[in-house]
Amino acid sequence: MNVPKIPLGDWVDVLVQWITVAFAGFFTFLTTVIDTLLDIIVNVLSAGPSIILIIVLTLLVAYTSRWPLGIFTLLSLLLIDNLGYWDSSIQTIAIVILSGLLTIIVGIPVGIWCAQRKTVHRIVTPILDFMQTMPAFVYLIPSILFFGIGVVPGIIASFVFAIAPTIRMTNLGIKEVPKDLIEAADAFGSSNSQKLFKVQLPIATPTIMAGVNQSIMLALSMVVTASLVGAPGLGADVYRAVSQIDVGKGFEAGLSIVFIAVILDRISQNLRKPAYENVIKKKIVYSILVVLVILTAIVTGVTKETAVKKGENGIGAKTDYQIIGIEPGAGIMAQANKAIKDYQLDNWQLQEGSSAAMVAELKKAYNQKKPIIITGWAPHWMFSTYDLKFLKDPKKSFGAVEDIHTIVRKGLEQDMPGAYTILNQFSWKPADMEKVMVDIKEGKDPAEASKKWINANGDKVGKWTKGAKTGNGETINLVYVAWDTEIASTNVIAKVLEQNGFNVKLSQVEVGPMFAGVANGSVDGMVAAWLPSTHREYYKQYRNDFIDLGSNLHGTKNGLVVPKYMDINSIEDLK
Repeated sequence: MNVPKIPLGDWVDVLVQWITVAFAGFFTFLTTVIDTLLDIIVNVLSAGPSIILIIVLTLLVAYTSRWPLGIFTLLSLLLIDNLGYWDSSIQTIAIVILSGLLTIIVGIPVGIWCAQRKTVHRIVTPILDFMQTMPAFVYLIPSILFFGIGVVPGIIASFVFAIAPTIRMTNLGIKEVPKDLIEAADAFGSSNSQKLFKVQLPIATPTIMAGVNQSIMLALSMVVTASLVGAPGLGADVYRAVSQIDVGKGFEAGLSIVFIAVILDRISQNLRKPAYENVIKKKIVYSILVVLVILTAIVTGVTKETAVKKGENGIGAKTDYQIIGIEPGAGIMAQANKAIKDYQLDNWQLQEGSSAAMVAELKKAYNQKKPIIITGWAPHWMFSTYDLKFLKDPKKSFGAVEDIHTIVRKGLEQDMPGAYTILNQFSWKPADMEKVMVDIKEGKDPAEASKKWINANGDKVGKWTKGAKTGNGETINLVYVAWDTEIASTNVIAKVLEQNGFNVKLSQVEVGPMFAGVANGSVDGMVAAWLPSTHREYYKQYRNDFIDLGSNLHGTKNGLVVPKYMDINSIEDLK
């Protein structure tokens, strides 16, 4: 069909941009509130040695769900502590608790409203259908723009993803209250509020609690997804293990999430009717627990020492001592951590997230002329879009100028000599790559942007294909990491291979799987190995299992990047 494309994506972009500006004050206020609440929860959970919280949770689980599960809780939490994931577990539990509280505060009133007003129910139901069907990753995009990078967008995305069961089950529970009880309440002259709080909610409580339980489990399932925008905890540990192909750490962090899921599930299921209520009244147990939480929050709030940071009027205070990074497994993140140690930037923190989250945060800060420090690399389209500069690195923490190498599996030359020749002769310059990246950034499909560049640079492409045997439809699998540079280069070489008779299959993965795939022969090659520094560890691990065809681009650079309107020029200025 030759019907023009409806610019739905553009409309959404404009709407989100307007909301970001119009409600900036509200988003800042909400961010402050959520950060404050999260800090309180983390401080309460981490007050004192880990064994204190382990004992408290063990007793609570044993009281609500019987002693065998209490023993399971004790052993599982001790194992988490022993494996070194206690701090991450505290962060994860705090995020889930806060997300759960938000779903209760918002979800139950909305569910009640739906039960009392048919019109509201008709409006809310399709919205909930949309929220439950939409992929969870999509919620991260506006969350980054509204709330920046860090734990807040992760909590908001978890809240949006998890709230539907609470609303639906609250609505269902109230509607299932027997009509004769409602009629009896009306006969005795009960007001609407009396009828709600003394008849409907008590009877609907089991159903409502089932919805809350499901919301908590959904919030917990979001911890890995939330780590993509910088949320800390076990999700970040899993994400880091995946990107680094660390099976052992991935299993440990994943097992910790399973343990926490079981504990939270049993507690939330049995809070209303604890197993040993006949021994100790639940009002007494819960009252003691609430008093302990409040006292701990007060004590930690009063006694917690506030670190005195140097240069509170300097760049550190203006950026909250944060360097905005990308995926935890990326080589540039290791370099940034090295820079923090080399330059003794003790107060600074490197915020993990993703490339997309980093760029979104840069865009937001740049448009408002706010200071920001990011991990950056060139070539990258952001240098063409924004006026940026690298901070000088006199200690060479980020290394020198790098190359991007082409790496293929063993045996490719014998299986597909034509493809091997093209990949071996593939070479271009940063300026060429940036042209493709800019076109992609401006909305062109990567394949179309690649085709445009190829058509305009036939002489360069001719050198790549010189002497190469034409393919006969053989399938060649290329793998790449979702960096803008690699999206551009991989799509360009893929299009050239297709024009020379090969059927190209592209697979987007993390850095670790990219190297592992070529090394074990499950994919044929890549043009995305940054050497000698960025991907040094992966290269050393698999160097004997693949063939390095050498550099396809010279002149890449890593470092800390800031907008040019910022009055700093060196990493040393961050002290």
